[in-house]
Amino acid sequence: MMKPDLLMMGSYPDGDMEALSSAYRLHKLWELGPDGPAVSIRPLIRAIATRGDLGVDTRTLEILPHLEIIACYGVGVDAIDLDMARARGIRVTNTPEVLNGDVADLAIGLALAATRRIPAGDVHVRSGDWAKANLPLTPRLHGKKLGIAGLGRIGSTVVRRFSGFDMDIGYFGRSPHEDAPYRFFDDLTALAAWADLLVLTLPGGAATQKIVGTEVLQALGPEGYLVNVSRGTTVDEEALLQALEARTIAGAGLDVFWNEPRIDPRFARLDNVVLQPHLGSATIETRLAMGQLVRDNLAAHFAGLPLLTPVI
Repeated sequence: MMKPDLLMMGSYPDGDMEALSSAYRLHKLWELGPDGPAVSIRPLIRAIATRGDLGVDTRTLEILPHLEIIACYGVGVDAIDLDMARARGIRVTNTPEVLNGDVADLAIGLALAATRRIPAGDVHVRSGDWAKANLPLTPRLHGKKLGIAGLGRIGSTVVRRFSGFDMDIGYFGRSPHEDAPYRFFDDLTALAAWADLLVLTLPGGAATQKIVGTEVLQALGPEGYLVNVSRGTTVDEEALLQALEARTIAGAGLDVFWNEPRIDPRFARLDNVVLQPHLGSATIETRLAMGQLVRDNLAAHFAGLPLLTPVI
């Protein structure tokens, strides 16, 4: 039996590439010309493997008449044209749950690094300046008010991680969770005004684009901190940069940005922001689990079995 043809929008870790190449005939988009797969190959492609940061654009869907499934390595599917996929009956899967813990761990790390100025402390010791002077005092994190924007899978895990910090917890969402014993806010600005630390775990997409803008940042205030482990698109970056530069918020910890990886150079000049290169799920264990889940979804589809983690 011939291997199904699989178009890869971007590379996966070596182990995943080897496993996929043993089961599928791979077409690596980054090795093809600007027009993508050759005209003769396009009707053969039945599946796409992509990543959350790459998605699948409308044109790619249009040129693949027999596409059956898109398997996404990541949770976010906002970069996939879901409307066209749904209209064409193309299945879409992602890799939820397996990365929740790592993203939540990084949110904790960013919150501590930003509030306790851990990067500045490291530089202070390495430079020898500790022998000359002590760093200024910082605010504590425990006992403060934590606001979670988006109490979904990752947001709920973030809350569990923070549960040992003796914090009052509030959350923003479209509707309250019946089983959540936390304060519900139906207005993000109101949550920001209440919170000392605002953590973003929102999905990407048009509904949340620039949801954190000038008004929310002003409400967070000069003693408030922002942590974003969701999508760069959820924040109005110009408003955030202005707030950080003017210190109308105290600081931020950011794992995601608008123009990854070529982010606005103004971030690098700021001493009140901690920057990470989108490493939320970047642990050995989680990336192995993500790759396995992509392969399991593809295998289930071609075996005629139910998908493990369907989006549509």
